[in-house]
Amino acid sequence: MSGTETRLVPEPETGPAAKPRPTAADFLAVNRGGGLFTETFDQRLGAVFALAAYRLGLPPTALTAANLVIGVATSVAVVLTAGPVAAGHLPAWLVGVLAFLIWHVAYALDCADGQLARVAGTGSAAGARVDVLVDVAVQISLVAAVGSVAVAQRPSTPVWLVAVFASSWMINLVTSVMAKEGTNESLVSSSSLPVRIVKLIRDYGAMLFLIGLVMAAWPAGMIWVMVLFAVVNCLFLAASVAAAGRASLR
Repeated sequence: MSGTETRLVPEPETGPAAKPRPTAADFLAVNRGGGLFTETFDQRLGAVFALAAYRLGLPPTALTAANLVIGVATSVAVVLTAGPVAAGHLPAWLVGVLAFLIWHVAYALDCADGQLARVAGTGSAAGARVDVLVDVAVQISLVAAVGSVAVAQRPSTPVWLVAVFASSWMINLVTSVMAKEGTNESLVSSSSLPVRIVKLIRDYGAMLFLIGLVMAAWPAGMIWVMVLFAVVNCLFLAASVAAAGRASLR
């Protein structure tokens, strides 16, 4: 969730009863999860970014805008270098590692804007809409990057596979928006470690990790990344429809 455009100016700390300035732990404490990988890495980095923004007096929307610029620019760079990497003119490991790191910086900024809005009390409906729209833009660019790498590495990649992958990815966006609105329920409510490990397949941070790893170590395998995500997302959609249908009949 993003906030208003007004600058945040922390109140001066005076007197014995002055409210202590928030720490990174305070921002991390209000994070809204996202999965085992996201909570372990991206939300923690997001707390550091949120703390820095708070001390600089930046609004949450500034972090949202940074996420947009960095996330989309990284995906555009991957699209533009997909051909040279496939032709052997650029090392795949360099592009993959850089993309992995910078995508995670963008995602940490996405985690940070909500943390900052909640701690500073500057959340707004308009800011939330901006946050959702930026998420859509960044993920569309990511899907384009994955598809571009797959096609550059394997020109015989079926068009229908790219279409199914891109379409099924939208399930992630829909469920993300539903979760922010409180209308999405987990199919498996258990929070045990084995269950959370299984759920990594739909953890955006873990998905970025897998995409970056394959891009760096085995770019020709990107087609199988598309197959994996398409199958998982379609199965998740089918299971969600069935669960929601049963609940509506009770």
